Amino acid sequence: MLPVKMYTTAVCPYCVRAKQLLKSRGVEHIEEVRVDLDPAERERMMSITGRRTVPQIFIGDTHVGGCDDLMALDGRGGLMPLLQPT
Repeated sequence: MLPVKMYTTAVCPYCVRAKQLLKSRGVEHIEEVRVDLDPAERERMMSITGRRTVPQIFIGDTHVGGCDDLMALDGRGGLMPLLQPT
């Protein structure tokens, strides 16, 4: 399974929902980057994604987007193939 990285904050219901979905799809480890603890990480996240909101989710090198993007990807059957290494 490809590595999953998620930019998060401490109190974020969308982050919790995204983590629950990923875990239900077999993701055992999510690298969390807390942007509320490190402003430089928020700046890095914004420069990479062009977005300010959390979560911002990466599967391998692919930027999936936020929670709604992740759920839409899963809904159309694209999440599981993305999680599998090629």
